[in-house]
Amino acid sequence: MFFIMGISTGEKKIDFVQTILCSRCGQFGRLEVIMTYMYFSFFFIPIFRWNKHYYVKSSCCKTTYEIDLILGKRIAKGEQVVMKEEELKEVKTGFYGYHQPSCRNCGYPLQGDFEYCPKCGSRIS
Repeated sequence: MFFIMGISTGEKKIDFVQTILCSRCGQFGRLEVIMTYMYFSFFFIPIFRWNKHYYVKSSCCKTTYEIDLILGKRIAKGEQVVMKEEELKEVKTGFYGYHQPSCRNCGYPLQGDFEYCPKCGSRIS
């Protein structure tokens, strides 16, 4: 007899959106909730899930926050929740968390100590 089973990780986007003025980048954006989990499957059918974590990602600067498990379960059940900034624990800084130098003429991202832009050839000051 041949059995196909396994353990894997999954991700599910929860139907929740909250409009914010982002404290990280200062732009308007949305908070979107994502649940991650591990699951056991038997013949490619998920049987049960465990190790659930709930994350919030901002649409403006892509910063990721972790939220409390109880709050995440409330959101997953469909409760109307307004998240406060103190409930968000930053996990990963978005692309506004750092500055990558770029060419002033064409905007090409620069790496290393270039004297001239590799795309347009203008002198880097």
